[in-house]
Amino acid sequence: MPDEMGNSPAVAVNPFTAADVVGILAERGWVVGELSPEQVTWCDRAAAILGPQAADRNAFAELLGLVFHYDAREILSRVESHAVLSRYAARDVLRQLALLLLEGAGLDSDRFKEIITALKDGLDIRGRELFHPIRLALAGRAGEGELDRVILLLDEAAGAGFAVRVKSARERILEFCAGLD
Repeated sequence: MPDEMGNSPAVAVNPFTAADVVGILAERGWVVGELSPEQVTWCDRAAAILGPQAADRNAFAELLGLVFHYDAREILSRVESHAVLSRYAARDVLRQLALLLLEGAGLDSDRFKEIITALKDGLDIRGRELFHPIRLALAGRAGEGELDRVILLLDEAAGAGFAVRVKSARERILEFCAGLD
């Protein structure tokens, strides 16, 4: 949609392809041998939704790494994690998020939108107080919207049978909540 000056907003260019995803996954040992059709589909999707979020290959690989590596103990040991958890209603967000993830279907874009809407309505919280605890618990760090895209890849990656077992959103929230004091 053009702005008031008639200029179209900048669209992020995606310099990455599924081949880049496969290359990064192979370098890290997250895929071995020929990819299954599910893995190829996932790599295409990962390139499409994470690629525009990354400034360079290292940033792209870091975002992919958030899908394949998750350790709640490690996440909870970081000072910046405690800063997020000490914010207003962070634990309420996590409690409700866990209940919603455990009661519903797998996490996809539509389900994620439903969960966010339910949290906004139920807790009357917006902005970083809502999103940072979600991103911390599911993506492994607090941050901006690129982490939401990581979250959207979790359940599909968990079911694709990669060489490294990917933890689903449900598994992550359970592990995260179990690690809380």
